[in-house]
Amino acid sequence: MMSISEAITTIKKAENDADKMIEDAKQESSEMKENAREKANVLIQNARNEAHEQTGEILFNAEENAKKETNQISKHADETTKNTKNQATSKIPNAVEIIVKNIL
Repeated sequence: MMSISEAITTIKKAENDADKMIEDAKQESSEMKENAREKANVLIQNARNEAHEQTGEILFNAEENAKKETNQISKHADETTKNTKNQATSKIPNAVEIIVKNIL
């Protein structure tokens, strides 16, 4: 049978062991939280970087499309202007003839 002194010592040791386990668990929990924060920050930064890259790509593509569309519009306007000029130029001899007939 265990003496009272031994029982008290065993209880005290168990209490100390329990306290140590609690402290270790708190420390481990704190480290886990810090690691989770660091991982979350890395994930957030990666997401921001990816979003920034995608935004750059979207802007680049939009600029390229806008340039292509501008060139198409410009070509169309040049063709329309050229056609209008040609039509007007082809009517000059008739206009001159009418003017000459009316004046003379």
